[in-house]
Amino acid sequence: MNRQDNTPRWLYRFNNYKRAFGLLREAMESEKALTQLEKEGCIQRFEYAFELAWKVMKDYLESEGLVIAPLTPANVIRMAFEARIIADGQVWMDALDARNKMSHTYDLTMFENTIADIRSSYLAVMEGAYMFFLEKAAEHEL
Repeated sequence: MNRQDNTPRWLYRFNNYKRAFGLLREAMESEKALTQLEKEGCIQRFEYAFELAWKVMKDYLESEGLVIAPLTPANVIRMAFEARIIADGQVWMDALDARNKMSHTYDLTMFENTIADIRSSYLAVMEGAYMFFLEKAAEHEL
């Protein structure tokens, strides 16, 4: 990462989030029924995209001079909600809970429920964050 150009860290992380979110959106917007392997891939893409999303928020908040203590995903989500970076803090907290559960357990019912939740709720809030940072990135380029 070339930090000599004064590009904020969040912009670098956002470029990774753009790719991860695009791959998640592509997988979740498929019209065909997903195989078990494809569902597992969707969960993995969700986990990657979620991880990058909260870290972009963290980097952005820090670039705005905010101190996050203790530094946890839940605290970052709360602060991002307060700063109006994200609109629905509760859905983000639900997504955090789902990410944590899917990283540590393999329960078929929870797996299916998480896929449904990504489609019905999580993808939309992640897109909201994507759009927020896309606009901020465009402002930065001006």
